[in-house]
Amino acid sequence: MKKINFILTIFVLFFLYIYVSFITLIPKNIILLEGEKLNLKNLYGIKITEITKTSTNNLNVSNAEISLFGKIPLKNINITTIENMQVVPVGKIIGLKLYTNGVLIVGMSEIEDKNKILNKPYENSDIEEGDTILKINETEIENIDNLKKVVNDSKGKNLELTLLRNGNVVTTSIIPIETQEKEYKLGLWVKDAATGVGTMSFYEPNSKVFAVLGHGITDSDTDSLINIDSGELVTSKVISLKKGEIESPGEIKGTIINGKTIGKVIKNTKFGVYGILNNLTALNIDSSKAIKIALRDEIEEGEAKILCSLDDSNVAKEYSVQIEKIYKDNDYNNKSMLIRITDDELINKTGGIIRGLSGAPIIQNGKFVGAITNVLVSNPKIGYAIFGDLMIKEINSIDY
Repeated sequence: MKKINFILTIFVLFFLYIYVSFITLIPKNIILLEGEKLNLKNLYGIKITEITKTSTNNLNVSNAEISLFGKIPLKNINITTIENMQVVPVGKIIGLKLYTNGVLIVGMSEIEDKNKILNKPYENSDIEEGDTILKINETEIENIDNLKKVVNDSKGKNLELTLLRNGNVVTTSIIPIETQEKEYKLGLWVKDAATGVGTMSFYEPNSKVFAVLGHGITDSDTDSLINIDSGELVTSKVISLKKGEIESPGEIKGTIINGKTIGKVIKNTKFGVYGILNNLTALNIDSSKAIKIALRDEIEEGEAKILCSLDDSNVAKEYSVQIEKIYKDNDYNNKSMLIRITDDELINKTGGIIRGLSGAPIIQNGKFVGAITNVLVSNPKIGYAIFGDLMIKEINSIDY
């Protein structure tokens, strides 16, 4: 009898663990594209009931209750449904200038003081590579010049630093070291801007919101997403191509020198870079070629097309690809689909997917499916792509 009771207790606890885990993992705020089904695993007794519904512009917002057998309330969630807007696929190489919110710490080094003694002023402070310096004492730090001035003006007095780390604000203190040149330094290597080129995925013709890359821009030293304060989208020219090979990714090298500013960058996210176009003429795009976003259930394994530009004319051409795998439940990163380049012309030019092709739009059955994001270094013909609906959900938070 005791053995039976023990087994029943274990069963009940396991049953409760499954339900608690399921409920905990359901996000409080869910965003859906019009026509997309709410993708929650069916669990016996779990019921979702809409309580209220409001509509504003292109959004429908529902407040819903998750309950057990419709009797025991478990959790309230908000479901936002976005109208399935049309977008214009672009596929052109574009330049980006990003300016950080504060200055990013990318390294640390010893400082030789006025007595020629090596010091590590950061050694006993809570400072880590990848931190962003937002404030020193009560002064906001906007760029490197601003940082240098505040540190020099301190004359070696203790400074309180306000840092951003993994989305959280932390504070610490540090004492600058006086050098033989009578300057004060912290022993920190910092940067306040980043530039590069990539492929523009699309823009939405009514709002002029654009999407680039399909993945975020990370700092090469810390591998963390750059927390931007502002940025610019500028025209770019292709200057050379490096063909991709096994274990040696290729690259499109471009220049933004003399590039025209065509938009404002607002967000740098793990699902791409987003902002607002203000000089559409410079892009030379046919705005009449807007197409719908494909829902995940509409995407098929098989043939598709990508748009990309590979020379200084910056004219986007269509190339054949194969969608080999679709990860329909993936809402967490930009590896939604596995893509193989099949176009002989593209393979001859690039070897497959190369740096700079990130963001190349994918079109299937006349709809925008998503954008290329990564290459497999073991096989440059194969890489990953992000779902179009994830990119549309990301632009929904753009303030335009």
